[in-house]
Amino acid sequence: MTAAATALPGSEAWSVTGGRVSELVDFSSFVEASLPGLLRYGYALTGNPHDGADLVQTVLEKIGSRWTHVQRKTGDPIAYVRRSMANAHVSRWRRTRRENLVADLPDTQPFAPADPFEHEPLWQALRALPPRQRAVMVLRYYEGLSEAEIAATLGVTQGTVKSQASKAIASLRTKLALPEIREGREAS
Repeated sequence: MTAAATALPGSEAWSVTGGRVSELVDFSSFVEASLPGLLRYGYALTGNPHDGADLVQTVLEKIGSRWTHVQRKTGDPIAYVRRSMANAHVSRWRRTRRENLVADLPDTQPFAPADPFEHEPLWQALRALPPRQRAVMVLRYYEGLSEAEIAATLGVTQGTVKSQASKAIASLRTKLALPEIREGREAS
C-alpha cells in the first residue's frame, strides 16, 4: 500500500490510479470547511436541525460521487451545493405534502427544541413560507448574499428573486403584524 493510499482512513477502497485519493482529499477538505454553513442553511430551509442535517448529508453524498465534475463544470462549488440543497428541499416538500397518514401517531414525549429561538414568532412565520420564498429569505438575510448571487444559487432570474422576496416579506409582515416601513419612517 502506498503512502497516498494511507493518507485517509478507509481510503483503501479507493484506487490510487486516476487520482481518486486526491479527489477524496479535496472533497473532504471542502466538506470540512463548508459544513457548518451548510448545516445552518439546511436548518433554516427545513426549520428542523435534524431534517437540515439529513438534507446536507443527502446532497453531499450525491455530490461527492461527482466531485471532479462539480469542480470542473461549476465555478463555485458552494453555490452548486446550496442550489442542490434548495432543489432537494423543494422536491422533498412536493413529495411529502401529498402524503396522508392513515393512522394516528402514538403519543410521544415532546421534543425539546435544540434552538432557544424555536418558538419565536419570526422563526415560526419563516417556517410557514413556501420553500422557494424561504430559500430566498434565508440566502438574503441569513447568509447575506446579493440578489445576483441568490439568482445564481437557485438558478432563477434576479426578477424572480425580487418577487419571491417581496412576497415573503409581505407574508411575514402580515403574519407578524408589522407596520410597513418606507425609507426609514413608518408609513402612515
